[in-house]
Amino acid sequence: MFWDLQDTLLEDVERIEVIRGPGATLWGANAVNGIINIITKQAKETQGGLVTAGTGTEERGFGSVRYGSKLNDDTCYRVYAKYFDRDIGVDGVDNWHVVRGGFRVDWEPANGNSLTLQGDIYDDKIGDRISVASLDDPYTQTLDGDRESSGFNLLTRWKHVISDTSDMTLQLYYDRTKQNTIILDEIRDTFDIDFQHRFLLSKRQELIWGLGYRFTCDDINNTFSMSLYPDSRDDNLFSVFVQDEIILVDDRLHLTLGSKFEHNDYTGFEIQPNARLMWTPHSRHSIWTAVSRAVRTPSRAEVDLRRNIQVFPLGSSLAVGSFIGTRDFDSEELIAYELGYRVQPMDRLSLDIAAFFNDYDNLRTREPGEPFYETSPSPPHLVIPYTSDNKMEGETYGVELAANWQALDWWRLQAAYTYLQIQLHLAGDSECILAEKIEGESPHHQISFRSSMELFRDLEFDLWVRYADNLPSQDVGSYITLDARLGWRLYKDIELSIVGQNLLDSNHPEFLSDMLATPLTEVERSVYGKITWSF
Repeated sequence: MFWDLQDTLLEDVERIEVIRGPGATLWGANAVNGIINIITKQAKETQGGLVTAGTGTEERGFGSVRYGSKLNDDTCYRVYAKYFDRDIGVDGVDNWHVVRGGFRVDWEPANGNSLTLQGDIYDDKIGDRISVASLDDPYTQTLDGDRESSGFNLLTRWKHVISDTSDMTLQLYYDRTKQNTIILDEIRDTFDIDFQHRFLLSKRQELIWGLGYRFTCDDINNTFSMSLYPDSRDDNLFSVFVQDEIILVDDRLHLTLGSKFEHNDYTGFEIQPNARLMWTPHSRHSIWTAVSRAVRTPSRAEVDLRRNIQVFPLGSSLAVGSFIGTRDFDSEELIAYELGYRVQPMDRLSLDIAAFFNDYDNLRTREPGEPFYETSPSPPHLVIPYTSDNKMEGETYGVELAANWQALDWWRLQAAYTYLQIQLHLAGDSECILAEKIEGESPHHQISFRSSMELFRDLEFDLWVRYADNLPSQDVGSYITLDARLGWRLYKDIELSIVGQNLLDSNHPEFLSDMLATPLTEVERSVYGKITWSF
């Protein structure tokens, strides 16, 4: 997954669901610590035209165009295009340019069937500066270049409604991505098919089950710094899931049981069950608890990657420190325990508290291997390898608090606090030094406060203050950010807005890359203006 290539028009987003805890029963392997589910609007909800444009200090130029209409009474469509030119932290090196377009068609006849067809195409260029190991003196190079990405995707989804309590969905998806980078070139094709069926098993039980298959193939152009062997690979993922929602006591007690069953080409068969209980003693109070198992399966890189990290003289020869993948790496495992309480003490106020304890096993370590000599590429050199192993376990625990208060009809306040503690333990025969480093790579405390105001009928003012604790192992200090937005509806169909981001300091770091030797990128203060015209 390349997160910088996932994008859509913000105006087309219906809602974003942030789901805490493991979601492996429905989403499968690697849905270990939470899910972010972005749901876009149907084409019938985006009829007419939309034009946006803006510019600023970091958002140097951006714009989008969207148009939606009807083909007939049963069929709606929309098409869009968008562009941005962004400066993201390292002056003159990592400018980011993206052009993207796409469409969506929804067909909804009156016979209980519906069909969606949608797709996107994009071209992406982002600057990179990276230090790489070299066999030539001085044994390291700093390279500037562009990472160029392009691709397209196509999705079709058929849904058949049998009754108010039963329906089935079939979805097909294809994605092609091509990336040319300083250290690796890749072409990747992904095909995915997913089927789901929901129905009432009895008056007190609703069952949903499904089947899935995903096929991925890639073609890699290797370099000395980073390589994958074999340089072309096909991967298959088969899955079955079932989830049963059971009413134990009407309007009071609900039990959800389910599991995902998967087979992948790296670790074979994986089972990921979940049990969740919801008790609602009163319409304003609910208590829930859950126990789940989830796994993180090995990636292609952990199995097939060779990353030459460092070259240094060793007597009259050279030595190369390398991370080398292994086929002996097992899935990382999680057993999660959760407990939560939600209350609405008054109509305008809701509170949420959730506590969690996560027990991890088979966590990844990097262990030294037996050195060996290589004669190619020249000159001959000694390789000092490090490989992945599963010699660490650990626990994380914490609490999350959230409050939502509609203080006045025109003023809404939201606050959240998170506490996280990580404790990791190495096996007695491990020679890895990652445990203490990983413990210091996540903030213990995070605080968020948001204010949304409609000052007048045509004027909006939003504030967001956020605090993140320090990351001691990355030497990243704590920071406080302030974002602000002033929006003015100039006419019925035209809105102007001014946005300031990270207003409290000129720049600050938030994390370091532990995979690639890239320069520290700091988040900078920025201001931009935007105009939106809908018709």
